[in-house]
Amino acid sequence: MVCSLALIGLLCGCRAQTDGLVFVGETDTVGSGIGAGAAESGAEAGKESENGAESTADILALPSEEAPRIYVYVCGAVNCPGVVELPEGSRAEAALKAAGGFREDARTDYVNLAARVGDGEKLYFPTVEEKAEFSEEGGENGLININTADEETLCTLPGIGISKARDILRYREENGPFESCEDIMNVPGIKTSVYGKIRDSIRAD
Repeated sequence: MVCSLALIGLLCGCRAQTDGLVFVGETDTVGSGIGAGAAESGAEAGKESENGAESTADILALPSEEAPRIYVYVCGAVNCPGVVELPEGSRAEAALKAAGGFREDARTDYVNLAARVGDGEKLYFPTVEEKAEFSEEGGENGLININTADEETLCTLPGIGISKARDILRYREENGPFESCEDIMNVPGIKTSVYGKIRDSIRAD
C-alpha cells in the first residue's frame, strides 16, 4: 500500500511539472506574438512616416507657375520708347515705368495710368504741345472727334494703335459717321474694355 501511494504521488508530481511547462510555453508563445506584432506595427508606422515625408517633399518640389506675360508698345514722350514685357493684368503706370518714365515735355495727365493694358496694345504719351494741338482740333473741351480724326490723331487715344485706328477709318467709310460715342464699339476689336479707356477723350458730331 505504501508503494501504491508513492507511485500515485510520483505521477501527480510529473503531471504538475508537465502542466507547468505547458503553461510557461504558452505564455512565451503569446509574449512572442505580441512582441512580433508590435515590431510589425512600428515598421509600418515608420514606412507611413517616410511616405508622408516623401509626399510632402514632392509637393514642395513642384515648380511655381509664373504669371502670363504681355507685350505693350510704349511710345511718344517717354525716355525709352519701345516694346516692354509686363505681367498680365499690369496697368499703364507699369508700362510707363518700364519705358523709362515721362520726358520733361510730356503731358502727364493725358493717359489714365490706372487703366489695365492688354497684350499687343499701343500706349502713346503726347507732349504738352501735341495735346494743345489736339485740343484745338477737338474744340474747346479738347475731345477728339471720332468722325473727323485722322489715323495719327486716333492713335493718340489710350488703347488705340495703328490697326484699330485703321479699323475706325474703314468703318466710317463703309457705314458713315458715328451717331454717338458708344457706336465706336461696333468697330471690330473695340469692345467695352477699350471704350472704357477712351470714352472721356472722344466725341461724335
